[in-house]
Amino acid sequence: MSALTFGAGIWAFGQIVDRYATDGYGPSRTMSEMLDLAASVDGLECLDINVPFADGVSKTSELAAALAERGLRARAITPHLYTREFVKGAFTNPDPAVRERAVERVHEAVAVARELGAGYVKFWPGQDGFDMPGQADYARLWDLTVSAIRELASAHPDVQFAIEYKAKEPRVRITLSDAARTLLAIEEAGQPNVGIVMDFGHSLLAGETPAEAVQLVHRRGRLVSVELNDNWRGWDDDLPVASVHLFETIEYLLAVRRIGWSAPVLLDQFPFREDPVRALSQSIATIRMLEQVCDRVDLDELRDAQERQDALRAQALLWSALGAARETAGAAGEATGTARETAGAAGEATGTGTARET
Repeated sequence: MSALTFGAGIWAFGQIVDRYATDGYGPSRTMSEMLDLAASVDGLECLDINVPFADGVSKTSELAAALAERGLRARAITPHLYTREFVKGAFTNPDPAVRERAVERVHEAVAVARELGAGYVKFWPGQDGFDMPGQADYARLWDLTVSAIRELASAHPDVQFAIEYKAKEPRVRITLSDAARTLLAIEEAGQPNVGIVMDFGHSLLAGETPAEAVQLVHRRGRLVSVELNDNWRGWDDDLPVASVHLFETIEYLLAVRRIGWSAPVLLDQFPFREDPVRALSQSIATIRMLEQVCDRVDLDELRDAQERQDALRAQALLWSALGAARETAGAAGEATGTARETAGAAGEATGTGTARET
């Protein structure tokens, strides 16, 4: 069994806003409150943190101390390149002054990443794209995107950068929309310190097979981070892990094992209506359970079925592994129940049973 470790985007613990509930889902929270919630998720070790910081923290040194106090660390730093000032694009904005502000925002994120010891700085250019036919000079958007990536990566050769691609939202069409297109942009930028954040849900949204895409990115030597969540493919719902795509998640975890992934797996979730601690705790518990499923997959049999493209046999092997994992979990539950009954009987015999029940 692989020993995966886990992180999450800090935004999962903040107030979430959409175009309908403009007053937000849940209460507004300070950085300290968000960190407290993150620290209460069993198994969560690290965070992807936005720059500028959430309210309550103004200095990187303050954030470093707050993380250390809670036993957390920074895995990634994500500069806000998609807020109101970048509504017409960050790297591709028609206004050169706005483009320069986007670049400066990344320089700021790099400084934070260095001070916190984060593993990478993430580009999520969600406003770089277009909305309607005829609106954009596509070649110009591409040139501006690649040029900005090249400029920033070459300015900080000691820093790892990673692009998180996405098909849409907030722009109707985002320039870096899928794995292949993003690999092309990275290749054209020509910098060795730029890679990809492989977000499971974004891959679904792009019409990809996530297990295939993560191996493609790894094959090109550009895999920087692995993220898990789920959606219905029509929108980036950021649901708990395997809440919709069970088999695709198992296949993704098998692919992550195959490439020897050892860095943290990050949870990119937006629990609009759910308690964030419960939602992320459930995702970690689900991944751990599915890791047991992966342990029970007969890989030799699976490879044989794949060599013959025997889809039904491959599916049967996955179902069998799921069934075995459920039986093991059930046996463990029964053993726990028996132990509790035994302890209860012993407690009654010693006169302490009622107190424990109370």
